[in-house]
Amino acid sequence: MVVGLNLCPFSYSVIAQDQIYYAICDATTDAQLKQFYVNELQRLLGADENEVATSLLMFTRGLEVFDDYLDLLDWFQRLLEQADLTQHLQLASFHPQYQFQGVTADELSHFTNRSPYPTIHLLRQSQMTKALAHVVDTKKIYTDNIKTLNRLGRQQVELLCPWGK
Repeated sequence: MVVGLNLCPFSYSVIAQDQIYYAICDATTDAQLKQFYVNELQRLLGADENEVATSLLMFTRGLEVFDDYLDLLDWFQRLLEQADLTQHLQLASFHPQYQFQGVTADELSHFTNRSPYPTIHLLRQSQMTKALAHVVDTKKIYTDNIKTLNRLGRQQVELLCPWGK
């Protein structure tokens, strides 16, 4: 849905160039989840960015509850900050029940960050800088995405994203 509707204008090129690393985690304990994350950080940072521009970390078990997922995401972000890696990487988050804080539960905007599995997107800052060099107003991406989803309507959005109902 994200690529097909162009909700992320940066995703098409890395998919077309096969520069995404997909990491699947079926761990359920905190220690296993955190070790998986550390391993994937090391993998991405050690890879040539022309071969692996970005990584998607997909969690198949144990993070179905959105608040549990957010707790882990907070830990992941704190680790990035403590390791002084925020100038190199940033996180984007997706979850089947994603809900933006301060937005009513029935808003279609939540679907911009809904995915079949809880997912953390590790983005290289250098890739984002290149991608954003041609974007005049980054907030327009988010508002255009909401317009797209509202134009499609709930029924069509839920057909495209049945896991996010």
